[in-house]
Amino acid sequence: MPMLQQIIDRRLSGKNKSIGNRERFLRRYRDQIREAVRKAVSGRGIRNLEQGEDISLPRRDVSEPVFGHGDGGIRDYVHPGNREYVKGDRIARPQGGAGSGGGSSASDSGEGEDDFVFHLTKEEFMQIFFEDLALPHLIRTQLAEVPEWKTHRAGFTSDGTPNNLHVVRSMRGALARRIALGGDTRRELRHLEHRLERLLERPGPPDALIEREIRETEARIEELRARLKKIPYLDPIDLRYRSRVRVPVPSAKAVMFCLMDVSGSMDEGRKDLSKRFFMLLYLFLTRHYEKIDLVFIRHHTQAAEVSEDEFFHATETGGTVVSSALTLMHDIIKARYPSSEWNIYGAQASDGDNWHHDSGRCRELLANDILPLCRYYAYVQVAEAEQNLWEEYTQLLEAHKNFAMRKITEPSEIYPVFRDLFRKEGAPA
Repeated sequence: MPMLQQIIDRRLSGKNKSIGNRERFLRRYRDQIREAVRKAVSGRGIRNLEQGEDISLPRRDVSEPVFGHGDGGIRDYVHPGNREYVKGDRIARPQGGAGSGGGSSASDSGEGEDDFVFHLTKEEFMQIFFEDLALPHLIRTQLAEVPEWKTHRAGFTSDGTPNNLHVVRSMRGALARRIALGGDTRRELRHLEHRLERLLERPGPPDALIEREIRETEARIEELRARLKKIPYLDPIDLRYRSRVRVPVPSAKAVMFCLMDVSGSMDEGRKDLSKRFFMLLYLFLTRHYEKIDLVFIRHHTQAAEVSEDEFFHATETGGTVVSSALTLMHDIIKARYPSSEWNIYGAQASDGDNWHHDSGRCRELLANDILPLCRYYAYVQVAEAEQNLWEEYTQLLEAHKNFAMRKITEPSEIYPVFRDLFRKEGAPA
């Protein structure tokens, strides 16, 4: 019977708190923590959204039953440091307050309990905030889990297949090897050949000593030439092959277009709602999709692609021609993001007030040019009144399943609408 092994994680986090205990605590009170995160997001500004948070839970929600053993009976005590009471005095209850003894408010019983407060780290806050969210209809949502591969040249290697043989590099290595191995032998051979030549050019018949030296020199020359012939012209160690390595590439490329109305009808409150929605979208995309492109487009009577900072903080305003932003989005898609290579998403925020002759053109642009290229397109109206743009967009809902529209009229609605638009497919509402 195999032995059962159990691994216990005893790593410590800050202030000697067990990581395992903290994770169990977060799982146990997930509903209360999720509600506290929702309230925190509603009251935060755009700049400080991505931070940790101090979460308060009522003491009654985190209390657990315990067994206590008392001394029994009725006992009177006078504690050290008492200067006001003596044995037998009755202590009056505190004046004022109508609390029931729980929570942090005053009570008429003289007893109270503070809420349990703990700090969510930035990572824990964002994890709870973004759980169950995902861009809809993305073919591969986790870019790093199932990567695609492509070959990339990485120099040369001594092993490989014949079709990757690099002839020039191999011959160069063979030549260098032959020069290195036969260098000393060739120098000695040249020296002996010159010596033999001088011996044969001496005048007169050679004596016995000269003949012996000639024979020895010729024998040595033959030996050296035979040694040089043994050096192979091409050796297996000279062969060099083109090296190709596989490198991971993103399995799905996605681009998100953010379109925001900055016309004169968009007051500061409506702009703030739009900014908050796009900031949530921005944080969500950068957290879940590392390889995604973001395109920011602001528009009034004219549209322009701007940087992230200009998108959220520029003060330019004017009339309203929404089709200018949709036309610019379509032009950018054709120029930089072909739908055969990119998963295209769009999100548009506006108060719905548009030049009445332009709203029909907006519907046509979406229906004919943009929605056929997009995986998903979300329209958020930051006003209650249903104006002509809302009416035109409503006609797209039945025919285009990749189109959604919602209303946001106050900051507390941003988070539920955002979760509704980008909930994972199949996740409960």
